[in-house]
Amino acid sequence: MITRLVLPWATADVVSVVGTRLLALAIPWFVLTSTGSAAQTGAVAFAEMAPMVLAKALGGPLIDRIGAARVAVAADLVSVPLVLAIPLLHAAGLLSMPLLIAIVAVLGTARGPGDAAKQALVPEVSGRSGWSLERISGIAGTSERLASTVGLAAGGVLIAAVGAIATIWVTAVALLGCAALIGLLVRPALRPVEADRSVASPPAVSTLESDESPSTPTGYVNQLREGWRFVMTDPVILAITIMVALTNLLDQAWVIVLVPSWALRHDLDASAVGWTFAVMTGGAVVGSALASLLAERLPRRPVYLIAFLLAGAPRYAAPALDLPLLGVLAVVLVSGFASGFINPILSAVLFERIPTQLVGRVSALTTAICWSLMPFGGLLAAALMTPLGVSGALWACGALYLVVTVAPALLPAWRELDDRRIPSAP
Repeated sequence: MITRLVLPWATADVVSVVGTRLLALAIPWFVLTSTGSAAQTGAVAFAEMAPMVLAKALGGPLIDRIGAARVAVAADLVSVPLVLAIPLLHAAGLLSMPLLIAIVAVLGTARGPGDAAKQALVPEVSGRSGWSLERISGIAGTSERLASTVGLAAGGVLIAAVGAIATIWVTAVALLGCAALIGLLVRPALRPVEADRSVASPPAVSTLESDESPSTPTGYVNQLREGWRFVMTDPVILAITIMVALTNLLDQAWVIVLVPSWALRHDLDASAVGWTFAVMTGGAVVGSALASLLAERLPRRPVYLIAFLLAGAPRYAAPALDLPLLGVLAVVLVSGFASGFINPILSAVLFERIPTQLVGRVSALTTAICWSLMPFGGLLAAALMTPLGVSGALWACGALYLVVTVAPALLPAWRELDDRRIPSAP
């Protein structure tokens, strides 16, 4: 079952992430080089991000109703013609800016539930393969970070070699390949899980009392409301979701504005920015791989605290202290390695606490909330730089990161992080 399920599932995840990273580079580069307008480039990025976040939040009940694998395949198949429309319309001289914005908005709407469905596959793959949630989450984190590194590096090379439009064609091929892997290999291995969806599922957590089990409303809006109620009433899931939303906001500030501004201030070229992100991601790949092997045997709360302390504030402080590039890269490498331990732990906690029948809608809602502040990261950094300068903004964001990651750990509910709950069999 491991080779029939885990290997194609992980491969599909890698192919999907590589494709989306290629697209994330190619479309902004195409807009920027075609129009010379940073404002239009930002408008196109926002046009994709905003509906994607909204669709993630609203698509959860659909995942629970028809299955995560089906939604993932359908989303990729819908995305392929949308992606191909960009180079085809451009070749025909018909691709206007309003039309491009409309295409990427629909593309974001499709990607939202599709990405959420791929995340919702984690507990199903864990249950069917017999591997722990920590291990499967660790594999997912490792494959995603490795694919991000490959996708970003390959995207830069491809765009330089053949142009942004040709790179968009490669993205379409990657999405089609992911749909084929999930539809032809992963879904058949999970079919017993999907067949059981028509039967009332017991709570996914053996320690839940019967009066805590959620109802099973039939209406789509009621199902969405049930998922929202579960997120709002589970103190650990709510704390994790809010914390990650805030750290994602600060991460975006670091990536979009602070690191490039630091490089420019020190007369460093774009390669310094690229090396900074590559070293961070490379360290995260190693950390995720190690976490997939060890996380299930490690105490969650101490590991979480140490990992976030190393992954957050130090990478803001290093450039703020005007360390040389090699010094910044060394700090960023340690931060990336530590960050690799975070997602396997937090994902395992989330999926242990979510009842089986709510996995799709709750995981989609939590992901949407976690992403909801990301479009504002660059704006936050710019607002801080105006009165404080680059170093001051780095110090401010690093201090905020420290507060955001340590404060939840002081809450009584956070002690439940070490309560390993056993999900029921799918």
